[in-house]
Amino acid sequence: MAKMHKVMVFIDYQNFFISWKWKNRGRKPPFVDYQKLGRLINRQIPLDSEVIKKRIAMIVESKNLILEKVYGQKPLSVEEVMDWCKGQAEFLKPYITDTGVLLEKAAAEGKDILFEAQLGALRDIDYGIYPYTSSSSTIAAYATIGAGIPKRKPERVVGVMKAYSTCVGEGPFAAEKAAGEEWNDKLRKAGNEFGAATGRPRRVGPFDAVASRYGLKCQNADKIALTKLDVLSMMKEIPVIVGYKKGNQEVTDFDPIEDLEEYVPIVRMLPGWQTDISGCVTYDELPDAAKTYVETLEDLLQHEIQFISVGAERSQYLTKGEWL
Repeated sequence: MAKMHKVMVFIDYQNFFISWKWKNRGRKPPFVDYQKLGRLINRQIPLDSEVIKKRIAMIVESKNLILEKVYGQKPLSVEEVMDWCKGQAEFLKPYITDTGVLLEKAAAEGKDILFEAQLGALRDIDYGIYPYTSSSSTIAAYATIGAGIPKRKPERVVGVMKAYSTCVGEGPFAAEKAAGEEWNDKLRKAGNEFGAATGRPRRVGPFDAVASRYGLKCQNADKIALTKLDVLSMMKEIPVIVGYKKGNQEVTDFDPIEDLEEYVPIVRMLPGWQTDISGCVTYDELPDAAKTYVETLEDLLQHEIQFISVGAERSQYLTKGEWL
């Protein structure tokens, strides 16, 4: 059976990034994925310029050492890498533009612009739990800066939260200590909390009102979208973290620079509803216990929950209250 290998080739020139995925050397060439290629094309720096050729040649030379010595594969040639890059550049060229100019024009015309965040506040380089952070800012205030329209600012911010806690990666995570591994495992299976690519089980726990309050403050959120409420439907009682204990001291404010590993969650138990809510289309249709859960979170967070998802389908969400 032919061996399958991956080779990552990075070309850091004018924000030019190539990711080369190599599969079965000798067959079709691998795909090349470009990020931030716009500046290179917009400035009309051709891929066959001497600057680019030298850069690619240098990187191919270093990666060939890994291909040959580590994986026992034939080396790549600069020519085949260049040919592949040219083909991909032509394919992507029509879709590349200066997004800052595009978005500024849209904003000036009064059009709505929607930004979607990927990571939460606790992964932010400044406000997160360092060193378990991203390398950039993940808070809403940075959205327009990262998008290339720094003079604009978000007019509305919706904080998206699951009805329970999850964590991907390392670092302090008090919620997983709140209800025990048996409860966590039951929740993990009900919510299908496994990595989409790796299949690894995600770290889970009850809703953490303390950490969530901090996240809402960092994001300057106006309203909340609460997701996966239906996952909790099988539980007789539902724990919610309302504080932490550190020694004999009770803590109700989240501080990312504290030794969070020492914190022991303080839990309040709420009644479950133990009925399927996936068919509910209005807030009033929810069981009383489900509404109590939502309203308790609102009280703990001092924020209104505007949207509530009760299933995985696009149409399975409820609205509560009025939009901003």
